[in-house]
Amino acid sequence: MQDADLAYFRERLMEMRQELLGESEETVHELREENALFPDPNDRASMESDNINTLRIRDRERKLLAKVDEAIERLEEGSFGICEECGEEIGVERLKIRPVTTYCIVCKEEQEAEERRG
Repeated sequence: MQDADLAYFRERLMEMRQELLGESEETVHELREENALFPDPNDRASMESDNINTLRIRDRERKLLAKVDEAIERLEEGSFGICEECGEEIGVERLKIRPVTTYCIVCKEEQEAEERRG
C-alpha cells in the first residue's frame, strides 16, 4: 500500500474515532441532564425506551471504536490492509468502504458462507 493511502486511512480512522467519542460524550451529557419527572407512566416508559435504544446504539459504537483503535494500531505496526486469513493485501476500495476490516473480500465471503452452512 502506498504512503498516500496509509495517510488517508490514518486520517479517516482518526476522524471516525473523534466522531464516535463525541457522540458518546453527548449522550452521557444528555442522560445526566435529563431529570424530567413524568407523572404519566406512558410518557416515562416512552422516555426510558428511547434511552435504552440510544444506549444500545452507543454500545454498538463502543464496539466499533475498539475496532477503529485496533485498525490505528495495525497502521502503526505496518500490518494495516493485510488479510488476517490469507495474508494478502486487502483492496483499497474495500478499505475505503470499511477501514476497520481485517479480511479481504474473498476470505470474508468464505467465512460468511461457512457461517451459513454451520
